[in-house]
Amino acid sequence: YLQDAKRIRFYQEIDGDKKSFEAKFKKGRLHYSVEFDSKGILEDVEFKITPADIPEASWSNILQYLEKNFEKFSVKKIQQQYPTLNKSTNEVLTEAFQNLILPYINYELIVSAKKEKGYEQFEILFNAEGEFINRRKSIRSKYDHVLY
Repeated sequence: YLQDAKRIRFYQEIDGDKKSFEAKFKKGRLHYSVEFDSKGILEDVEFKITPADIPEASWSNILQYLEKNFEKFSVKKIQQQYPTLNKSTNEVLTEAFQNLILPYINYELIVSAKKEKGYEQFEILFNAEGEFINRRKSIRSKYDHVLY
């Protein structure tokens, strides 16, 4: 899967109590992130996209959620996410690298939004139809380069 990949970097990420490992790289014109849990089990594959890459109806649903829940907001980053669910690692990687828009994908947005106490950053997850799944305050993750 990594043939023709460029700028391959490996990270250990500590987000609260959760520890994971992430491989980030560029393949073709896309920037990928492949995340594994602390035991090396694939969690998800993500790549950066723009609003134009999201079906119009889904993007409309996402915007409605943001406008309803935030006084002001700015979308900083969007990623198309392929969670593992009950699929094999090979199946998830194949579907992600083929950039397939499937019913089970998610859209992960990093949003800077105005709340009562000023601007805060959130990580918000939506399903393929643009329906809200969850939101959490984005605490800057601690990254360490994995050296070997």
